[in-house]
Amino acid sequence: MAKVLRGDVQGLRAVAVLIVIAAHAGVPFLPGGFVGVDVFYVISGYLIAGLLYREVTLTGRISLAAFWARRARRILPAATLVTVTTVVASLFFMSLLDARQVVVDALWASAFAANINFAQQGVYYFAQDTGPSPLQHYWSLAVEEQFYVVWPLLLLACLGIARLVRRGRGGQAAEPRATGVDRLPRSTVVTVLLVLTAASLVWSIHQTVASPASAYFSTFTRAWELGVGALLALVPPSSVRRLRDVGREAVALVGTLMLVASCLWITEATPFPGIAATLPVAGTALLLLAGASGEPTVASRALSTAPMRMIGDWSYSLYLWHWPALVLPEAALGRDLTPGEKVIAVLVVITLSAYSFRFVEMPFRAGRPAFRLQRRRALVLYPLSATTIVAVASASWWYTGYEGGERGDNPPITVAEDPEGGASSDPTAASIDTEALVRASVTAARAKAAVPSNLTPDLLNLRDSIADVGACDYENNVRRLCERGDEDGDKTLVVVGDSHARAWIPAFNRIAAAAGWKAYYLVKPQCTAAHVSTASLDSDEPFTDCTDFQDWVIDQVDELEPDLVVVASSPPVNGVFTDGKRVTDLSAMIPVLRAGYDDLFLDLEQHAAQVALIRDVPKSPDDPATCLTTGEPNLDDCMFQPVERSTILGDVAVQSATASGVDVVDPTPWLCWQGECPIVIGGTLSYRDTDHLTTEYAADLWGELGKSLGMIPENATIQE
Repeated sequence: MAKVLRGDVQGLRAVAVLIVIAAHAGVPFLPGGFVGVDVFYVISGYLIAGLLYREVTLTGRISLAAFWARRARRILPAATLVTVTTVVASLFFMSLLDARQVVVDALWASAFAANINFAQQGVYYFAQDTGPSPLQHYWSLAVEEQFYVVWPLLLLACLGIARLVRRGRGGQAAEPRATGVDRLPRSTVVTVLLVLTAASLVWSIHQTVASPASAYFSTFTRAWELGVGALLALVPPSSVRRLRDVGREAVALVGTLMLVASCLWITEATPFPGIAATLPVAGTALLLLAGASGEPTVASRALSTAPMRMIGDWSYSLYLWHWPALVLPEAALGRDLTPGEKVIAVLVVITLSAYSFRFVEMPFRAGRPAFRLQRRRALVLYPLSATTIVAVASASWWYTGYEGGERGDNPPITVAEDPEGGASSDPTAASIDTEALVRASVTAARAKAAVPSNLTPDLLNLRDSIADVGACDYENNVRRLCERGDEDGDKTLVVVGDSHARAWIPAFNRIAAAAGWKAYYLVKPQCTAAHVSTASLDSDEPFTDCTDFQDWVIDQVDELEPDLVVVASSPPVNGVFTDGKRVTDLSAMIPVLRAGYDDLFLDLEQHAAQVALIRDVPKSPDDPATCLTTGEPNLDDCMFQPVERSTILGDVAVQSATASGVDVVDPTPWLCWQGECPIVIGGTLSYRDTDHLTTEYAADLWGELGKSLGMIPENATIQE
């Protein structure tokens, strides 16, 4: 079984953390360095399982209190320090909106559930432009911490099963005669581990294809990596010694080559973990196995050198500090770090890690705090850590609320400020000329007017302004219909598209209720409505779920035979496939996208009485929400000019619709004037990020949209 500490294992930890830092720092020849996390998982499974196996062999039992106490002393002090430091630093280096999200992330981290938090964010299309959290790397610690909770309990269950079997076979008297070897029920443990490890691997392969972003963070898709380490710890060193020197060297060499190949061949675009993760996991397992005999190989000698052991000792602190040290400066500067700046950041990380290891980690592992916090006493570290983080998070939440709260009495913009005049200058009037209000808002921004004090939605809750899809969340591959609107309506509306179509749902809810229509919202984030094969945001492989959803949508339209189908969709963000090759340049994408829209409109017109397209909304080059919560901006600071690429690709859908005889509604005049788009229109925030409308502003546009689609009479009075 595995020893508590081996020089080559420490060296392997050093390799893992170094390649992770290199990948995150953007070293070009190590794109797959993030597999260092997988290396850590195998090592953790190997060492932790080995410790528990030895305890069972020696005592026939497991002391949960002692085990969790050791884990608490090992993990919590440094993790708490980095979490608190990061939360406080985010208040200075990030926008108030993003700093608030860091506070939320810190609370998830304190509950050992950061991976669940980031899995939810990872699959959420709306988070794509907000940048990474400086605490995002805590997801991997959460997976390990969950393993530390579950694995000893599982091993206890194996002990219980084995004892029941023994009693059933030989009576109660057989148990005291059990030898040290017999105390560990190897066959039971191996069987349980094989079943769970295999199930986790199968699930990992499935989820990596079905839901790649959530699969990356999931405990269930990563458990097999820890399971491989736990299985490896059951291999007796004597079995490894039976291999000749040449055999052990060969095993170590193959393991080394597999790790190198992982770093060179795997990229962020590779579906991961899934099948690809077997390469670094197997490589790590082979290196651990080759060194288990105690007879050194060339690889184990290299890994056991003093510098590698030292970096291995620091690996935990290095891992904790490196991510916020890279993310926070980029947030403060509003751009990527230069190579020189990244070198400085890494040097800072090394310095912080050295001090953190010496003055935080070691005292709790082997110093006076460790001596005083034995067994159950150390368990107080869990509530103490959580209390500290909650206290800092609460103070930070109050601070961001105070700084971002309503101050002064800056009035909302009114149509009285419209240089071309408007229907009314009274902001409380029942009907407001939206285009006039947009013109007035652009004029106010050009004059560098102050941001209105009483914004809708609340500025600090802007990220939550997301349209509700109810039970039919097609992002999760739901395949059923959810009727909305007027259930007694005699006309049927179907909205088709991606997250940009979803953003219009608040408007359609009001239109359907006022006009007496049934409504169905067949919208799936990242899934462009055009009949093209796309790649999702986090993969360069075809987004097959999108293709399947597109086919399903046509089938539903066929069955519903709606009076009106409305298409709203953004261009593919990560390119389209043609002849099996992914293309992202405009010249290659435009003809493929045009053909895809032609096919879409042809299919829809066969089953619907009327088809209409809402032209895609203008896209901002930067996140306006972040702009509004950084420093003290005026309205001009956050007004934007539309991204040219998105405008060009949006024209493709319009050209196809026009050629197909499909009605086109252009919302641009409701958002921009003279090529400039204000983020605040009147007193309402129009965008929640770079390209999604807020639910509040979308709802305000229901009258204009309803009239443009012919669902509401032109002469109807719109009451707000």
